Amino acid sequence: MQDRRSNSAKPYFFLSYAHARKRDAGDADPNVWVRKLYDDLSAHVLQLTDLPWGSRAGFLDQSTAVGVRWRDELSENLAHCRVFVPLYSPRYFVSEQCGREWWAFSQRQVDRRARDGAPRESAIVPALWVPVEPSHLPRVARDLQFDHAALGQDYADEGFYGLIKLRYLRDEYERAVYRLAKQIVKVAREATLDDGHVYRDYESLPSAFGSGGPPDFDISVLACTRSDLPPGREPDYYGDRPHDWNPYHPESARPLGDDVADHVRRMDYKVHVGDFERDADRFLRAGPPRAPGILLVDPWVLRSRFHRDLLSRVDRMASPTMAVVVPWNQQDPGSHADGGPGPAELEAVMPRLLRLSRSASRTSVGGVGTLAALHQILPTVVRHAVDGFSSLTKEFVYPRPRLRGPDSPR
Repeated sequence: MQDRRSNSAKPYFFLSYAHARKRDAGDADPNVWVRKLYDDLSAHVLQLTDLPWGSRAGFLDQSTAVGVRWRDELSENLAHCRVFVPLYSPRYFVSEQCGREWWAFSQRQVDRRARDGAPRESAIVPALWVPVEPSHLPRVARDLQFDHAALGQDYADEGFYGLIKLRYLRDEYERAVYRLAKQIVKVAREATLDDGHVYRDYESLPSAFGSGGPPDFDISVLACTRSDLPPGREPDYYGDRPHDWNPYHPESARPLGDDVADHVRRMDYKVHVGDFERDADRFLRAGPPRAPGILLVDPWVLRSRFHRDLLSRVDRMASPTMAVVVPWNQQDPGSHADGGPGPAELEAVMPRLLRLSRSASRTSVGGVGTLAALHQILPTVVRHAVDGFSSLTKEFVYPRPRLRGPDSPR
């Protein structure tokens, strides 16, 4: 009974939509039809599940306020809902707020994949408010496999707004809402997600939609392999290539570079994951950088003179376009044993890079103890690298978070 009560307190679905603002204080609510859709959808979900009467079937942001309480409410519902329902329209995909909601929810799917090691059914169920041409969809939306015509051809042609406003399509509206509710319930049962992170700095999160075409972002891995481990180091965290390094084993089932790449792609970047040793010449070359990036450093490489010398050379060319992240798994006995590498050794080898990265996140270079902590700092680390790239090249503009007043469009 206790589990049922706790589950009923969580919204079954989160309906994400582009808010329309009143032009004048006396105008009718321009979001009234979205609210009707939400109410009808919630009623069907309650009928199709064993949710207790009076519990919340869904969540719809109806607040006109901003501030800490509003941001916390959004973040908490995105962290606990079972299914995310983006309401497509041309306005939706130019909304920074909608992109931020999508990004926050999608991190839960990335976290699940990191633990399981294999993709599962997406917990995102898109709905059409107004049909959008496929060529106008951002990549995260194009990647979803969803047949809108399964809810009805009139729905696929007109969207919910058209079905609501055209009286002769009233029956098609009822049919499409019911079918969408069934799909939400089905996905909630099959694509189970753990609760996500409640972001207290919610306004600083990136948009999943990015801006324009996806810009480049480099991830470089400097790590040992099983064939060159220093004495006393356990091989469980390594593979045949530096790319195989998985410092958060057994919590994570995937190489760290792949996991970080998934997170950065959700920010709508075109990500390249490379071997730092093989790509070192590019970092040592004079001239403007190719792209912003992250360097993932295995502290145990400090046991190799070759790698220490390589890091020292790169450090002398230190650029704010590269952010350093040093995982230090709290559950890895070797990372904390006497005789293991320590922060002071890193500081001696690469002081410039660490100083630049520390300005974004002290945790990133001081030892990231858990996979969850890594996922939490990544938006800040990526933004730091991109801002450094912008300042050097003047060619790349990262969409900075905007503080909004009560009359600002969201």
